[in-house]
Amino acid sequence: MMPEPAPTPAQLLAFYLEAGVDCALMEEPVNRLAEPEIAPHPVETALSPQIGSQSSQINPKVNPKVNQHESLGPAAGREPLPTPEAAIQSAREAARTAPTLEGLRELLENFDGCALRATATRLVFADGNPKARIMFVGEAPGRDEDIEGVPFVGRSGKLLDRMMAAIGLDRSKVYIANVIPWRPPGNRTPTPQETQICLPFIQRQIELVNPDIMVTLGNPSTQALLETREGIMRTRGKWMEYHTGTRTIRAIATFHPAYLLRSPSYKRLAWQDLRAIKKALAAEA
Repeated sequence: MMPEPAPTPAQLLAFYLEAGVDCALMEEPVNRLAEPEIAPHPVETALSPQIGSQSSQINPKVNPKVNQHESLGPAAGREPLPTPEAAIQSAREAARTAPTLEGLRELLENFDGCALRATATRLVFADGNPKARIMFVGEAPGRDEDIEGVPFVGRSGKLLDRMMAAIGLDRSKVYIANVIPWRPPGNRTPTPQETQICLPFIQRQIELVNPDIMVTLGNPSTQALLETREGIMRTRGKWMEYHTGTRTIRAIATFHPAYLLRSPSYKRLAWQDLRAIKKALAAEA
């Protein structure tokens, strides 16, 4: 049997891209398969020069270059991430203090309770008109959004623009955000802990925008904000209520544009949802 030819660099890059590896997290490569070299214990060296000498002979090489990203202890000058419970509580307390959308954005820029912030390129806060009557909420940014710092600018964003245009809307008449403001690595699904940590911020964002109608795009944002465990097939097209604590907002779920790109046959149902949204906007005008 002839051995298979080695993959070309282009084939390797294509494989990594399909696997979701489409950006570098560090400037220098790190060999994570190499065995770590252990330096002599400082306490033993101080108490017993002989033991310290033997340790040096056993481990004669000490790597002078320690990657800061590999060390998470206090010695590296980096505070460890809080526990999920502590991060959720911190997010709730911080979100309540934001008096404006700009203040909320600044809080998120400096919030270190979510690990996604460390791997994302930038914060993806919102787009559109903060005084709009209608607000669209998705799940999390993708690669294009992570690069530009604006929600829904990739392929799914272009489809969302066309969907809004079909009922007479554009980005000057709507407000767009995501439950998760940072891109998960490789566009993976956010963990339940990450969603719970970010939830107080999107809830405060909705409260500050105070729209008449909220549209949740896709199953994750619908379940997170409308507190339902039913799938999008059951929830889409049904009017529900979202409570801010001071006001009740009419809410409706529909398919995420990314799902419609993968399953175009459901565009017919999405069009029914859009017509319902247009009718509701006209009734409340």
